[in-house]
Amino acid sequence: MSMKTSIAGKLEAAFSPERLEVINESHLHAGHQPGFDGEGETHMRIRIVSAAFSGMSRVARHRAINEAVKAELDAGLHALAVEAAAPGEPTRW
Repeated sequence: MSMKTSIAGKLEAAFSPERLEVINESHLHAGHQPGFDGEGETHMRIRIVSAAFSGMSRVARHRAINEAVKAELDAGLHALAVEAAAPGEPTRW
């Protein structure tokens, strides 16, 4: 199973989102570190809208998401960009 699929499944289970995108952005970071060619699944962006985030601060939302994907972070996910919102909150996507 790909890391992207694993992350999406864990976020679906943890937050029952009404919108969810897990985007592999690894290719955008090629050359940023010596020897990194942009291949693989090392840099991900999560865009998620869930009622579970209602009343939570931005930091609390990020912490909850990081906890949900802790295994992937421990397994080599290098960067995680998080765009989390509750229903009705504005998003840029």
